[in-house]
Order: sequence, then C-alpha cells, then structure tokens
Amino acid sequence: MSLNETLKAISDPVRRQILESLKNQSQSAGEIAAQFDLSQATVSYHLKLLTQVGLITSRKEKNWIYYDLNISVFEEILTWIYNFSKGPESSNSEGGK
Repeated sequence: MSLNETLKAISDPVRRQILESLKNQSQSAGEIAAQFDLSQATVSYHLKLLTQVGLITSRKEKNWIYYDLNISVFEEILTWIYNFSKGPESSNSEGGK
C-alpha cells in the first residue's frame, strides 16, 4: 500500500486506539471490539482497513482471528519522517536565516 493510504488509516482516532491496544500483545477481534462502544461490524471494518494497509497482520487459530502490529510498516514511516531532518534541504534552511 502507498504511504498516503497508510497515513490516512492512521488519521482515524479509532484506528489509532486499536494500534495502541495492540502495542503490547496480540488480541482477538472480540477482545479489540470489547474496548469500544461500537458495533462488531464497525470494529471489523477498522481492522480490515488496518490489515489492508499493512499496519496490522492477522492469523487464525482455531475459531479465532488474532491481530498483531506490523512493526516494519512503522519503521518505514519513521524512516520517511527522519529523512526530513537531514540532507541538503535541512542545511539550506539554516543558511537562509
């Protein structure tokens, strides 16, 4: 997925809360849904979108689907942001003051 789609997915507060809740442990869809005052269908929509952009992964164990963060996508975003702090652009901005 593109960086634009990934950043758009992160822009939603519910999806950010889902990502926060997955920071320390895998969780089933039901465990995630229990944290919100939303319908199961709405939470499923958010999980599907986060999976499509690669921010989370899913795995099936028996009758349950568990979700985990995909750390490599976050590393790519951080690398992209970090690149703004170095290179010719940052040295030119200091020289123009």
